[in-house]
Amino acid sequence: MGSGTRMEEGGGGGDGFVSKFTSSFIKMEKALNRAFSKCFLGKYFKLEARKTCFTREFRAAMATFLTMAYIITVNATIIAVSGGTCSTADCTPPKSADCVVKPNAGYETCLAKTKSDLVVATVVSAMISTVAMGLLANLPFGLAPGMGPNAYLAFNLVGYHGNGGPLSYQTALAVVCIEGVLFLLVSALGLRGKLAKLIPHSIRLACAAGIGLFIAFVGLQSNQGLGLIGPDPSNLVTITACKIVDPVTGACLGGRMQSPKFWLGLLGLLITSYGLMKNVKGSMIYGILFVTFVSWFRHTGVTYFPDTPLGDANYNYFKKVVDFHKIESTAGVLSFSDFNRSEVWVALATLFYVDVLAITGTVYTMAEIGEFVDEKGNFEGEYMAYIVDAAGTIVGSTLGVTTTATFVESSAGLREGGRTGLTAVFIGMFFFFSLFFTPLFSSVPPWAIGSSLVLVGVMMMKVVKDIDWNNMKEAVPAFATMLLMPLTYSIANGIIAGIGLHIALNFFDYASSTIKWFRNMRRMVVKEQNQVSATTTAAVDSTVEII
Repeated sequence: MGSGTRMEEGGGGGDGFVSKFTSSFIKMEKALNRAFSKCFLGKYFKLEARKTCFTREFRAAMATFLTMAYIITVNATIIAVSGGTCSTADCTPPKSADCVVKPNAGYETCLAKTKSDLVVATVVSAMISTVAMGLLANLPFGLAPGMGPNAYLAFNLVGYHGNGGPLSYQTALAVVCIEGVLFLLVSALGLRGKLAKLIPHSIRLACAAGIGLFIAFVGLQSNQGLGLIGPDPSNLVTITACKIVDPVTGACLGGRMQSPKFWLGLLGLLITSYGLMKNVKGSMIYGILFVTFVSWFRHTGVTYFPDTPLGDANYNYFKKVVDFHKIESTAGVLSFSDFNRSEVWVALATLFYVDVLAITGTVYTMAEIGEFVDEKGNFEGEYMAYIVDAAGTIVGSTLGVTTTATFVESSAGLREGGRTGLTAVFIGMFFFFSLFFTPLFSSVPPWAIGSSLVLVGVMMMKVVKDIDWNNMKEAVPAFATMLLMPLTYSIANGIIAGIGLHIALNFFDYASSTIKWFRNMRRMVVKEQNQVSATTTAAVDSTVEII
């Protein structure tokens, strides 16, 4: 009995220690929050006015960063498909015109370095833009190069390894830079919201869904994703996931649906999907982490480091784990020499249009979720928020990446209670720390990225419910926009088709409205002329009477 008493006392002592430690920690947290709220930074970020505190803002920043950290590797992987500044000059001899699309150790080594450059460029542009959002707009939003513009540059403007696109990587970056300058100008003049409203509502929604389909289509292919879809001589595309693939054409040579990399990537897709179903924070990166970790083991069917000279070189770089990588090939390479070509201006108009819709809409949506919007539809920091993301695009283009955008993943931090720019500053700090792990971020395989691209497409499709499918004037242009983006492998083609069909289907209404407007104007002019004539006649009569 004495022994039992001693055990109870021991247990009670342990519980007492935990209780005291918890109580002490809570007191320290409250003291820290109270002290920070009263200091200069606390007052600058208006912590008390927005009913938040230091530790809550920190937790919110962690939630946002975990949910958007996938963009570091995803963005670098997508833009690297363009080949960056790599060319035939980087190929291992004997060099040929098609060495950039065939397996070539020299060119693939250049691509690996370019991807590392793009990882750093993504992190730096995200860090600068997010911190600026916090300091200047005092809003808890995370920014980074957005999905959509990166795919447009890689697949439509430049093409796979610089083939099939109308522009070079250098010229495409110059287009992004000019678009950022225009974006900054319309933001400074307060025209962003007005421009977005000029586009038909159904087309705006269809653009988001179409880009989502396009991104998901990319994520299902072998070069950039899971490898489920490949070329077919009869049907253009078909199901592949083959164990043996032609390295040049990508055609299936045997073992359809037997690729171990596909099945591993599919498992990653299920892990991420299950996390999203259960609202687990950071779900978008858990599937990527699992697939990547398995792929880092050598001498397996799914390894990212095969027993080749390039695989050995990538593995040696990966083993460094911690390394600060300097941008060597993508920064400051903008070229304005080809701006006399029509393709440049089409690309500029497309990027500008997509960004006015997507980025402006996302910023406003995040402000609504955070309950910052007042009864007039405005929110504090709105003007500077638009200025910051436009300036971020200019910074990103000079580093080698595409349009900077406010991420919808910022809603994760808003749900955790983030209400001020301090959240954004902490997110920027997390991006800064990730700069020192470039070897790890550069070693994420495409079959790990593919699942996240598919799920990004899933999340972008939810807007279709707001399209009025019973109204053919809205449904037909919207459907054409969504359908043609993936099928023509061009975001621009989908936008042009949607707007063109909208104008064609509404031509009679536009013509009728124009004719009515001219008739009303004519009546007003005739009425004013009659009034002037009547006044003049009256004045003459009165003058005659006086005489």
